[in-house]
Amino acid sequence: MRMTGTTKALRVVAADDSVLLREGVAGVLARFGHEVVAAVGDADALQEAVREHDPDLVVTDVRMPPGYADEGLLAAVGIRRARSGLGIIVLSQYVQPAYAAELLEIDAPGGVGYLLKERIGDVEELGCR
Repeated sequence: MRMTGTTKALRVVAADDSVLLREGVAGVLARFGHEVVAAVGDADALQEAVREHDPDLVVTDVRMPPGYADEGLLAAVGIRRARSGLGIIVLSQYVQPAYAAELLEIDAPGGVGYLLKERIGDVEELGCR
């Protein structure tokens, strides 16, 4: 499926410590016509990429280096507070309601999503239809 004339191409920053998953997400988004302006492997690089590239959307993992705890989520929360119109999709291997709640409770106009990696059954779910 390619983008239609009514679907806006997005500028995206993808962040995941797993290079295979990071490049896979970037490839899926590009396949659907979006421009992946940066693909990074840690929370500090995510924040820098957002400052540098001014994307429309961030797709990030929760657990990232150096501590593999909640660095990606904390970066997403900080980014959302600083840039309220920026869309954020958090991908996680873990069901952590507190993680999702912290991000979702920020009252801001940009869209937010929290998806379990194992529950994505169709790549079109990441295609930003």
